[in-house]
Amino acid sequence: MKKYDVIIIGAGAAGILASISAAENGAKVLLLEKMSREARKMLISGKGRCNITNTAYQSEFFKKIHPKPKFLKHAFSTFFSKDILRLLNEKGLVTKEERGGRVFPESDNAADVVYTLLKILKEKGVEIKKKAKVEKILTENNKVKGVKASINDKEELIYATNVIIATGGKSYPATGSTGDGYIFAKELGHTINELRPALVPLKTEGDIAEKLQGLSLKNSNVSVWINNKKTNSEFGELMFAHYGLTGPVILTLSKFAIDAFDKKNDVQISIDLKPALNEQKLDNRLQRELNESGKKQIRNVMRNLLPSKLIPVILELAKIDQYKECNQISAKERKKIRVLLKDLRFKVSGHRSYKEAIVTAGGVSTNEIDSKTMMSKIIENLFFAGEVIDLDGETGGFNFQIAFSTGWLAGKSCIIN
Repeated sequence: MKKYDVIIIGAGAAGILASISAAENGAKVLLLEKMSREARKMLISGKGRCNITNTAYQSEFFKKIHPKPKFLKHAFSTFFSKDILRLLNEKGLVTKEERGGRVFPESDNAADVVYTLLKILKEKGVEIKKKAKVEKILTENNKVKGVKASINDKEELIYATNVIIATGGKSYPATGSTGDGYIFAKELGHTINELRPALVPLKTEGDIAEKLQGLSLKNSNVSVWINNKKTNSEFGELMFAHYGLTGPVILTLSKFAIDAFDKKNDVQISIDLKPALNEQKLDNRLQRELNESGKKQIRNVMRNLLPSKLIPVILELAKIDQYKECNQISAKERKKIRVLLKDLRFKVSGHRSYKEAIVTAGGVSTNEIDSKTMMSKIIENLFFAGEVIDLDGETGGFNFQIAFSTGWLAGKSCIIN
């Protein structure tokens, strides 16, 4: 009977790093992937570019991770951004740093990252089985003994001293992330904190977003308002879609908006289209533009302030005829324009599904996992890594680093603890 030191369920970012780490420490490793290809989520991440990690300090990482970032303190101390980059760079992958500390492959091709990681797996002697769906984790006396799996439609019992659940969450289910790990964990007595999509586009009421669909704004200040109280803000890029709002800033704020919306609160998104100008400076600018334009139509003068697609929308909301001459615009109408430019509001009506969510919020409670090893406090020699744990980060490479760090620590802990 063939027996392994460790079986790892899921060949995504966390599972691959756990496999490398365990094998590097001398373990006989079996990596099981239910899909026909490894790391499918990595391949589509970052619009096919793969935002590997971020160069920010640990203290900054902790600000970008929820709900209990300090749980990762030991994992980050064991294996952090510099370590994943060294691992990849030493095997020939050239990386580059972009705005906000984001790190990408120089080729802008996620497949190069995956290829490099798979090359390392092969060098370390990790055995990989694809189309291998784990159906049950086998235990005896509250201790792991292996898994029952269907491999190429044939049921097998595979025995191991340790098992690592690195199955991902429920986001992008087409890549294989369908929530299997939550089922395994719950069956073995673990608490699963409420699951919901995170880093996901938001739906909004009305047709304003639909009228603006396709428009991208690079430098906007966006805020979440809950029951008429401002709670969170981000500066950066957003995009309008037929259903509502998306883009990096919206994805980052979506967690706070969704949590509040699910509790039946009134949730609104406010977009400051002119963040570089305060109210007074913007009013002075508007007055100057109007005074200098005389008989020109307001719609033409607004081109100095806004992208053309936004102009009819703003004027419609302000109830101003777009053909009205500038010298006919009243102080009251000018104020309406100013208010909309500084506070364009959208009422949140929901969010898109897991199919469009980058990560899953919620998961296996960190209270039931040893942060020094990633081992379950309930089942001996059962470990967790990656998105299956109740940890999620903002955009910018933070989620992949969670996966890399927890995966590496889990793989190492299997063998040396």
